[in-house]
Amino acid sequence: MLLKTVPLLVLVAQVLMLENGLLRTPPMGWLAWERFRCNTNCDEDPKNCISERLFMEMADRMAQDGWRDLGYTYLNIDDCWIGGRDASGYLVPDPKRFPHGISFLADYAHSLGLKLGIYEDIGNLTCMGYPGTTLDKVDQDAQTFAEWKVDMLKLDGCFSTPMERAIGYPKMAAALNATGRPIAFSCSWPAYEGGLPPRVNYTLLADICNLWRNYDDIQDSWKSVLSILDWFVQYQDILQPVAGPGHWNDPDMLLIGNFGLSFEQARAQMALWTVLAAPLFMSTDLRTISFQSMDILQNPLMIKINQDHLGIQGRRIYKDKSHIEVYMRPLSGEASALVFFSRRTDMPYHYHSSLAQLNFSRSIIYEAQDVYSGDVISDLRVETNFTVIINPSGVVMWYLYPIKNLEMFQQ
Repeated sequence: MLLKTVPLLVLVAQVLMLENGLLRTPPMGWLAWERFRCNTNCDEDPKNCISERLFMEMADRMAQDGWRDLGYTYLNIDDCWIGGRDASGYLVPDPKRFPHGISFLADYAHSLGLKLGIYEDIGNLTCMGYPGTTLDKVDQDAQTFAEWKVDMLKLDGCFSTPMERAIGYPKMAAALNATGRPIAFSCSWPAYEGGLPPRVNYTLLADICNLWRNYDDIQDSWKSVLSILDWFVQYQDILQPVAGPGHWNDPDMLLIGNFGLSFEQARAQMALWTVLAAPLFMSTDLRTISFQSMDILQNPLMIKINQDHLGIQGRRIYKDKSHIEVYMRPLSGEASALVFFSRRTDMPYHYHSSLAQLNFSRSIIYEAQDVYSGDVISDLRVETNFTVIINPSGVVMWYLYPIKNLEMFQQ
């Protein structure tokens, strides 16, 4: 009976739309989970536990080290902040770890030109066992977040049923609207339904959520990055059309600056997430991050591509027998982002190709700027043969833009 009921609820829920006008480009910011998880032991580890101090120190780094000015503006709390509910059923933060409350943190973030995000779960409990937002608490919790001046809500789906999710996510969208405060809405709904139609209604999601997790949680390893990428490529015909300004597929956090990726792999994740028009949420310790990792995350041309106002998600357009893959994202101004990605593990590979081989057909002369090196390749025509040298598990990324239309020139 349940499987028959949920689709009907989804159809009814389509009237409950999120109308906040937010996230016209993919959101950028910092998220606690991947690096700091549910570390609540502030007695033994006061600098790294989920606490007011941690978020204030990250906010300081975001404001002072260039992150905010490049677009990394969301400072997002994840699980393990909740202390419980008071006698009236209102959420309260852990009093020892957040002694001044969430409003204080929001004010602090806002004073630095940042925005504050928070986490809850549509089930009885959050994934780590803290009180969830049950259906009878949706309106109350939405109002609480608005009163705290929160700017984004991530709503997880642990310990919930399909029916609770089908009712709860649209209900929360309507409740956030009703507060009158613009609060971006990050949904985990599709990840709990397998990520694919018919169980996932992406038309509905685009109406009620600003971004959504489609697939598994990322872990601090290259294997995890590849598993997410492979899933996104396998189903790109379904996923690409549903992304756009105000509603984004979210392949999960950036691992850059942590422990599991090599330098080449870190550059690859950044390039691939950018070509997928993914949200760019760092989850690393900004107090100790290396200059090398900062250079990857703060690459201005990379960020320009990620934030392109057309909001078109890229896709894999070519897979070579030499284990080289090519991804392309259309950009404004008739430009494109191209990512040449090597799955090889042996040595740098000389990859020979042409724009014609990559299905470019117009009579245009292009230039290509290498996103990481800054080198410019001039006088590229569709028939021009070129070679890129790609390191194992690495990428070469181009910003390709037209400089002359030969058809108009010939007229």
